[in-house]
Parts: sequence; structure tokens; C-alpha cells
Amino acid sequence: MLGCLVEKEITTPEYYPLSLNALLHACNQKSNRDPLMNLDEDVVRSALRALSEQALARSASGDSRVAKYEHRLAEVFNFTRPETAILCELLLRGPQTPGELRSRAERMHAFEDLSVVQSTLKHLIEREPPLVKLLPRQAGNKEARYAHLLSGDVEVRDTQPVKEAAVSRGPGESERLVQLESEVASLQKEIADLKRQFAEFRRQFE
Repeated sequence: MLGCLVEKEITTPEYYPLSLNALLHACNQKSNRDPLMNLDEDVVRSALRALSEQALARSASGDSRVAKYEHRLAEVFNFTRPETAILCELLLRGPQTPGELRSRAERMHAFEDLSVVQSTLKHLIEREPPLVKLLPRQAGNKEARYAHLLSGDVEVRDTQPVKEAAVSRGPGESERLVQLESEVASLQKEIADLKRQFAEFRRQFE
């Protein structure tokens, strides 16, 4: 929700601050989000109270009869625009590589090159307390990912490469795997035969 407030302030300033309904729609947006959410008004109100208690969001003053809300992320942390853009993308889409961050954050800040993204991440990591963390590189991935720490430390499950997992199986488990593969191949052949027979049967009536 904090990421949604930051995003809308930068990308659609004419509609910011956000009403409760606008914030609800921003949170349940189906693009630029990972994971996708399906919140209701009660959850949004509860989250706004929690953010308010941490001085990260507040009700915005204005002439509108509809209550509107704004974030205070830049005020609390004294962020630069590049830092705000990076944090916002990490809030909206979770752990990402520097390349992904540069591409996705472009609508909020145009980074000259990848080195600027990496420098911004370095500043966020070196803050006290740290606001970003470098995650262990996962098997099969060339680039490491970064995650924000605004919700606390991030735990990443160890992922075991497929080949190593296969080697660690016992003899009985390996035999069951071979049997399953054989059964799947047999079922695929039967399905193909049924499709062929059905096609021949249908041609009789064409």
C-alpha cells in the first residue's frame, strides 16, 4: 500500500493524494504488481492506520469532502528521487535484479545506466538501519536480486538444483520416478491414439 501511494504520486500527480477508493483500486491493480492482491476496504483502512502509527502515511488536508491519503516516505527517510523509485518498485514487485529495477522504475525515474541503479542500491544497503538487502544468488540465475527491509528481514528458502536433488534420491525413489515417467509416456500415447480415432470418426460425417 505504501508503494501504491508513492507510485501514484509520481506517475499520476493530478489524482494524488488518493481517496480510499482510489487507493483500494491501486492496491488491486493487475499490472506492475507482484504478487497480485484482492483487498477490501477494511484491510485498506487497517493498513492505513498501521502506516499512520509509523508516520509513513497520513490523511491529507484539502478542500475535498472525500478523505484522501498521502505517504511520508521521503520525509521520514530523506530519500532522493532515485532511492524513492527503487524502493517503490521493490515494494510493488518484491525482490528484483538491478536490470529489472532499472527497466521497471523508468516511469518514475530515468536511470542513466545500470551503474547508477547499483550505486543507489548500495546507498540503501549502507544506511543505518539498512533498507535494502542483497539476496543469495539462486541456482540457475546469473544475477542476484535485492529486497527491501521496510517490513523486516527477508528470508529466502534454499533452492536445490534439480540435478543435485536427483542425485540425493534413494534407489527406491529413483525407480518410482522411472515408473511414473513410463506411465506418463504410455498415457500420452493413449491420448494421441484416441485423438486420431476421434478425428477419423468425425470425418465420416463431414
